[in-house]
Amino acid sequence: MVVCTYCCRGAIVVAEARSADEPVLTRRCVIMKVMDFTTEKYLEAQRQNAAAILILLPKNISGIPHDTVQSFMVSESEALLKETLMPVYVAPEDEQLLYMYEEVKQAAATRTSSIFVRVVRSMVTATAFQILVSNNVPIKGITDNTIATLEGVLPGSGEDAPTIVITAHYDSYGLAPWLSYGADSNGSGVTILLELARLFQKLFSSPSTRPPYNLMFSLTGGGKYNFLGTKRWIEENLDHAESSLLLDNVAFVLCLDTLANSDELYMHVSRPPKPDTPMHSFFQQLEEVVSSRFSSVKVGLVHKKINLVESTVAWEHERYSLRRIPSFTLSHLEDPKSELRGSLLDTMSQVDFRKMKRNGLIVAEALARYMYNLSDKGSPKDVQIFKGQLDFHDGRMSSLMSYLTSVPRAIQLLDKEPGHILLVNSLEHEFKRYLQQVHRHVFRQDKRDPDITFFDQMSQPIVMYRVKPAAFDLFLGGCIAAYLGIVYYTIQNFGYLYTKLKAALKSKHE
Repeated sequence: MVVCTYCCRGAIVVAEARSADEPVLTRRCVIMKVMDFTTEKYLEAQRQNAAAILILLPKNISGIPHDTVQSFMVSESEALLKETLMPVYVAPEDEQLLYMYEEVKQAAATRTSSIFVRVVRSMVTATAFQILVSNNVPIKGITDNTIATLEGVLPGSGEDAPTIVITAHYDSYGLAPWLSYGADSNGSGVTILLELARLFQKLFSSPSTRPPYNLMFSLTGGGKYNFLGTKRWIEENLDHAESSLLLDNVAFVLCLDTLANSDELYMHVSRPPKPDTPMHSFFQQLEEVVSSRFSSVKVGLVHKKINLVESTVAWEHERYSLRRIPSFTLSHLEDPKSELRGSLLDTMSQVDFRKMKRNGLIVAEALARYMYNLSDKGSPKDVQIFKGQLDFHDGRMSSLMSYLTSVPRAIQLLDKEPGHILLVNSLEHEFKRYLQQVHRHVFRQDKRDPDITFFDQMSQPIVMYRVKPAAFDLFLGGCIAAYLGIVYYTIQNFGYLYTKLKAALKSKHE
């Protein structure tokens, strides 16, 4: 049987199939469904030196119960934090894999039988399979990985206008790069950013409605790897560019991250905004919009200091804060370590389009109220700017999200495969439709960056042979040896046996 599996790093595995419920997993390949995969079972397999773990991923993620999804995400997140030499493979479910899974589950259920029955059953009926990675060259680290960052501008009215930066990272992350689609994190942030670019372009296109602010949009790569693309883009603008809007008067940087669900909206900051600052004014506008039109939404301010001792940052805005640029992140997640930010199960099933559109409207209305200074002009708190032709378009948001989740967006894939390259090209095309001064910056991985190594051949055909285990070979060999022993004994003692048999028959006839 040939199956396409996806893994952390390639390895050749030859092992007997075993359910995670089996007491002995040493040198076995542990097969699990999503519902079976827990931190405890993963650590137990690792403790017993299991040969590998094979996780079967259902094709219909939306059919998995919510509690199971959350449990898998937590276990996946914890597994990613632990270094291991045990190969972990992920394969989409099919009939043959499911049949094999059920077979090893049934074998595990027989452990309640006597030891003799279990041993005999294991020798005669147990199933093993051989996994062969069908590559003829060794798996190597990728040394020429690149990260693309897009930027575009809507120029404001007047000279020396302050700049507001709206940014989102577009890559995804999970246990298997080729199966990481990142719908909520951070396809939702990208979708809302592109809609904001379309809507504000209409306001900026007319001199009468053009605000006294430059609006810069940025889509960055490497967000799941310590926001490497953001770091390099900031360095490019602040340290190497002769002129940049980031060098001038920046009001604040607004980072969009994970906004496709929940009735909570958090503004994450590295330091609490001081009164009479642009960030403080924006937060007030955000609260006004929510209280007047979206009362079911809870708005909160989350303050988290940047720990300079740590080599990683929690949110994208922290990259700007380290360079003393006012910035914050908007997200429906309160905890930056949430398991939702990097999971195989972060698919379209995790997206609530109604809530994503609502969150986009909240951001757009608050941003417009701030740029046009509507509060000081005495405008009603419930004034609605984005409606009619300026409303968020349901069909467009759905199409954007569907396209973003049609291919995995792990950063190590985006500059290697045609489909992934096309995705970045399409995002650039969207920028050029609505923005000016569109640039595409391509950065190569820097040796100064944290020690991150990507490997090639993350998707490979796996050949799986169903065979009997080694114990069966020993059992069969014993049977053959016994048979040959009996034949040999019979030949060597044929005269004696013949005499005994003849005497027995004679006595029977008498």
